[in-house]
Amino acid sequence: MEEATGIKEIIKPENLVYKRTTVMTENILSYCPGCGHGTVHRILSELIEEEGLQADTIGVSPVGCSVLLYNFIDIDWQEAAHGRAPALATAIKRLLPEKFVFTYQGDGDLAAIGTAETIHTCNRGENILIIFINNGIYGMTGGQMAPTTLPGMKSSTSPYGRDVKLMGNPLKMTDIVATLPGTYYVTRQSVHTPANVRKTKKAMRKAVQYQKLNKGTCFVEIVSNCPSGWKMTPVQSNKWMEENMLPFYPLGDLKAPGE
Repeated sequence: MEEATGIKEIIKPENLVYKRTTVMTENILSYCPGCGHGTVHRILSELIEEEGLQADTIGVSPVGCSVLLYNFIDIDWQEAAHGRAPALATAIKRLLPEKFVFTYQGDGDLAAIGTAETIHTCNRGENILIIFINNGIYGMTGGQMAPTTLPGMKSSTSPYGRDVKLMGNPLKMTDIVATLPGTYYVTRQSVHTPANVRKTKKAMRKAVQYQKLNKGTCFVEIVSNCPSGWKMTPVQSNKWMEENMLPFYPLGDLKAPGE
């Protein structure tokens, strides 16, 4: 009896350190081992629950690894054609202004085929949140070079590394949208360490809460790894990201209220 009582003491609600958010479904995550998508999903789900927004949230999921998100978060969803998520989110928010509306997009979707939608949505200041996962490669379709692929970075379509003279410079979409008058909060974060996960959640909470102010577009880039596309182990990919991706895509707020 004493042992059983001791166990009950350990699992008292006031001793609870972490509880799985009910906003995430029971479906098993289908991402590659070490991928950052799952961590971002958890953060987003926790915020939706903590802010009491589950019944009032509409997510827009386009093409790429991010299209799978509707399997894992229990909210209303609308799937968009490749690159068109910001345009569709614009329509949803204008028709249902009381809803919390966000897009969840990869770099190929947002910064290649969806470049125009992204820039014009941000320039108009549509009152939505855009979540941008940047792993510098086309993760779902075979590891091809993306607009965000670093100079010298190898991919299936740049096996000798990205040649800037031939293939152009990487596109820093977050830096671009930060200059537009319609954006209200623009930040770049990561989820590769516990400390960075906490910073990302804090930044995303701001973006979620700012939508209530109707001040314009919030844009959150999350620099992530792609162990499969980079042909590395999860540990190696995180180290490579720290040494190569983060110097090129430095973390922190690029545009914040009051600055």
